Amino acid sequence: MVKIFRNLEIKASAEKVYEAISTLQGLCGWWTKETTGIPTKGGEIRFGFGDYFNIMHVIESVNNKFVQWEVKSSNFPSGNEWLGTFISFTLEEKENNTTSVKFEHSNWQGFTDFYGVCNYHWGIFMVSLKLLCETGKGTPG
Repeated sequence: MVKIFRNLEIKASAEKVYEAISTLQGLCGWWTKETTGIPTKGGEIRFGFGDYFNIMHVIESVNNKFVQWEVKSSNFPSGNEWLGTFISFTLEEKENNTTSVKFEHSNWQGFTDFYGVCNYHWGIFMVSLKLLCETGKGTPG
């Protein structure tokens, strides 16, 4: 099994970062404006990209600390590669109102072309998350 991971520092409180990854308004601000559902533990979130979508089950959500989803459905052409993968954000507030974010998209079956595409796009979306938290304006897809 392989995973995509990103470690970044965001000049914002853990509370602000947590809001960006655990609320519909926050998720719409950095990932995709077409986000609907219930982003709390036990809920499901639908992330739309035009004609395509992914549906995540919220496994865990711990205030200002941790969020984890499991991919349950996807209609992307290679979206079946996402099924059974896990997406998580681990937050640690540091000094000077800075938060360390450890992002993982784990349980991939292998290094495929679609894995490479997603790896690239997760990097772009982590920049968007950082921008949203630091400036109030992300660049969602």
